[in-house]
Amino acid sequence: MLKFGPLGASTVHLCVDMQRLFAEPTDWATPWMKRVLPNAVRLSESHPERCVFSRFIPAREPGMGHGTWKPYYERWHSMTIVELGEDMVRLVPELERFTPPGLVVDKHVYSPWYETGLDAMLKSRGVDTLVISGGETEVCVLATVLGAIDFGYRVVLATDALCSSADPSHDAMISIYEMRYGMQVEPATTAQILAEWP
Repeated sequence: MLKFGPLGASTVHLCVDMQRLFAEPTDWATPWMKRVLPNAVRLSESHPERCVFSRFIPAREPGMGHGTWKPYYERWHSMTIVELGEDMVRLVPELERFTPPGLVVDKHVYSPWYETGLDAMLKSRGVDTLVISGGETEVCVLATVLGAIDFGYRVVLATDALCSSADPSHDAMISIYEMRYGMQVEPATTAQILAEWP
């Protein structure tokens, strides 16, 4: 059972950055995305009309970006659009098939709460609860979770539908979610979530 009870019609599955640039052999590859992908698919196919997929859009070319993002893309020039190609920002095919009806929000930073209008869009649809999956656990998922908390959403974290490129920090972050955010984050397995989301 979920800590704060069943999920209802005000719930949305927010799937974070499950994209080709992280799934395929790039400098940002997340090797075990494929292992958790079936669980993200199960969450998506259970309520396809209640899915939102965020996509991280890198800078178009090296040297673009403001502040620390500029040297970031000089360091990671291989991950700019001109070197990667436009298609690499697409969702993995297993999830892209859910759009539509699922919605896509594009972002240029870790958090989906800036520049996207995500909060206003969710509130306009009566959403007050988010089931969060995706990657990476301690980067974009963390930014997504903290923003959701700040905006007052109930957050259910699908722990077996999260991935990272670094096992130690993934494990540490799961422990932090469990120990430090007990009133605001509900870690649960995909099976537990689906059992509570009719």
